[in-house]
Amino acid sequence: MAIKLEPNARSIAAHVIDRVYGEGAYASAVLDSALERYPELDPRERALATELAYGALRTAPYLEKRLSKHASRGNSRIERTVRAHLLVAAYQLLFLERVPPFAAVSEAVRLIGGARGKRVGAFANAVLRRLSEEAVAADKRAALETATKESVSPELRHALVRSVGEIEADALVETAMAPAVGLRVRWGADRQASLDELSKAARGASFEPGRISPVAIQMRGGSDPQKLPPYREGRIAIQEEGAQVVALSLGASPGDSVLDACAGRGNKTALLAEMVGPRGAVDAADLHPQKLARLTAELARLGVAPRSTFAVDWTVGSGDVPVGYDRVLVDAPCSGTGTIGRRPDLVTRWRVSNLEELLGLQSKILVAASERVRPGGAIVYAVCSVLCEEGEDVVARALERAPWLSRAVFPPGPARTLAGEAHTLRLTPRAHGTDGYFLASLRRRT
Repeated sequence: MAIKLEPNARSIAAHVIDRVYGEGAYASAVLDSALERYPELDPRERALATELAYGALRTAPYLEKRLSKHASRGNSRIERTVRAHLLVAAYQLLFLERVPPFAAVSEAVRLIGGARGKRVGAFANAVLRRLSEEAVAADKRAALETATKESVSPELRHALVRSVGEIEADALVETAMAPAVGLRVRWGADRQASLDELSKAARGASFEPGRISPVAIQMRGGSDPQKLPPYREGRIAIQEEGAQVVALSLGASPGDSVLDACAGRGNKTALLAEMVGPRGAVDAADLHPQKLARLTAELARLGVAPRSTFAVDWTVGSGDVPVGYDRVLVDAPCSGTGTIGRRPDLVTRWRVSNLEELLGLQSKILVAASERVRPGGAIVYAVCSVLCEEGEDVVARALERAPWLSRAVFPPGPARTLAGEAHTLRLTPRAHGTDGYFLASLRRRT
């Protein structure tokens, strides 16, 4: 039985957790959908819903252990919707200073009792009151840091530490209470003018320029940016700053022909189309035709269009994709470990056994797509993962299989500024304020 959604932070957070555990849904998609149902919700309540949902998912293993101490039969027999409400309440009791314990307990008991009856509500009341007594004297900030680290599976933590070190690994999985929304102005637009306009148009929100992308704006607080005039008029797009740098790393210039080989929703395709201008051309390829349809619609909103779209499975062939592009972007499917801060459910989905399969898939896509570039043309391989297995190991395997490829420095732009003469770059939350990414610059031999 699904949770009855109410327009408050605790109900929304429990709804997200229930869907993630019960249906394998993605937390960010469920949360966005729930918040869209209640546009009148106060910005502070929206931020609290995000914090509770993401925080409880990220620390769920730790919370489960603490709750099980006070449940006579453990947690295994607790119905999943009740469990979701208990996790939300436990997160508040153990980690949040600003939420009074009695409010966290009483609201959880009300929601559980209303859905499952007085007897289950009484059970929840007993468990949470005992947990509340434990949490009174605790250093909640320190407890949250401990819980976050302990909740990451040992195999995932080992993979992260091996790839980026302990400090960056901790930064990747730390609780993102209310992640900033990445916005992008059109290529060549006046970013400061957009900042000024957005600041006046969005009450309760703050805006600041991005740290590493010249077209990035970070939005914190406020409501849905899609309701703002610059978005409705096609003058801004929603795009995380690191993803912007991935597109910019290709160094596209006016008049270039470009292939976005794994285009997805088309955010990078749109930026590339703006960069090459009317004299250039951008083609988009993806495995899923429905994504290409959405891509075309999004680019139309921004006043640009792909020259062609191709539904293609790069692991079996290149389909109708032509040869001779000046530049090719391969933003390959990956584990998503660089986005854990925004997608805490990935912590429970991740399996080390999937890496070898991903490595084979990614290297096949990179090799096949690189055959479409002209001699002397540029290729950038990118993943929203920080793991060596999906980064350096994939590039090494591709270079073994594709003798026409060689390493190259990044073209002028943000990636070149950050990487210098290196041919690879790893973006991380702590160092760059972005999600985690791996990028590699390659060139086809002449």
